[in-house]
Amino acid sequence: MKLWVKILIGFALGAVVGLIVGPSIAVVKPLGDLFIRLIKMLIVPMVFCSLVVGASSIGDLRKLGRVGGKTIIYFLATTAIAITLAIIFAIIFNPAGGYVLKEVGTYEAKAMPKVADVILNMVPTNPISAMATDNMLQIIVFALFVGISISLIGEKGKPALDFFDSVAEIMYRIVGMVMNFAPIGVFALIAWVVGTAGAEVLLPLARVIFVVYFVNILHAVVVYSGAVRIFAGMSPVQFFKGFFEATMVAFSTCSSSATLPISMRLAQENLGVPKEIASFVQPLGATINMDGTAIYQGVCAVFIANVFGITLGFPQYIMIIVAATLASIGTAGVPGAGMIMLSLVLETVGLPLEGILLVAGIDRILDMIRTSMNVTGDAAGAVVIAASEGELIRVTPGVGVGS
Repeated sequence: MKLWVKILIGFALGAVVGLIVGPSIAVVKPLGDLFIRLIKMLIVPMVFCSLVVGASSIGDLRKLGRVGGKTIIYFLATTAIAITLAIIFAIIFNPAGGYVLKEVGTYEAKAMPKVADVILNMVPTNPISAMATDNMLQIIVFALFVGISISLIGEKGKPALDFFDSVAEIMYRIVGMVMNFAPIGVFALIAWVVGTAGAEVLLPLARVIFVVYFVNILHAVVVYSGAVRIFAGMSPVQFFKGFFEATMVAFSTCSSSATLPISMRLAQENLGVPKEIASFVQPLGATINMDGTAIYQGVCAVFIANVFGITLGFPQYIMIIVAATLASIGTAGVPGAGMIMLSLVLETVGLPLEGILLVAGIDRILDMIRTSMNVTGDAAGAVVIAASEGELIRVTPGVGVGS
């Protein structure tokens, strides 16, 4: 039985058991937490070593700049499309319809970072500290400097390159070992979510959940399918099937960073993305590409405005699109990061921050689909960028790169 089938079975069983058992199913959650910890154990060494190898393998600084420019433009464009779709369908479906505003508490927003601060915070003052605190953006910047320097010094850098390449391969092998535990981890996490959330949380905000899920799926079917078909000549079925394991892991863990080791492996083995492209595009995407989160922000912003009786005009919608697109840069790929971004968007548009508390109860349910779309968008970007460089390896469906 293929691994993705086992994961799907674990997911379905988890949902059924969670519904039957209820909140007491929380006793199995440690199994899910163990799965997440096993994956997180690999993130920093794998991302750092893979990026070093990727940057040094690209070699030509002009090519590196070209690939980086294409990647950022692609990610920002798809994020802007995602939140535009979210606003349009939130207006059409009106997720606040029939929802009665109750007493809410207060929510303290995070300050919108200045552009200069964002740029400065990308550069680590202590790379070891950046790795210890999982600061992905700083790790990426330092790894790029190391990889470029290895390439520039030529033969003297070969031992270092061999070392990082070897460590990266070790991490890939450990990923394969950890993924054997994935069906159990997914079962435990889904059972916990379904068992503890319950209908009393889901039903009042069912319209919000429906719109967020609908727009995410629509974005995947239209934008990602169109991108891989038009720019890479790849069948959308091949793309989604080849990346299915990572999508399911992201859905259950709600962490794009935790899914990164799996998504990079699948992009290379099943989608034909060269290691140097996958090692550059996907870690960067896990940090700055947040299509699913942007959709969540757009729907929730319209929902909160409607609930509080605030009418949004065209200028406010444009501000939401711009704010959500910019706020996606540097957001940590960890559970719950989307709520921090939502507070930035609400404050930018002048909407009540207390509205976040209205959707807090279903945040985990929304986090599952938005994380899935985030990592799927990273993979689609890697395929498109690889094809644009003429380096995409044509993979026979069901066979893989190595055959």
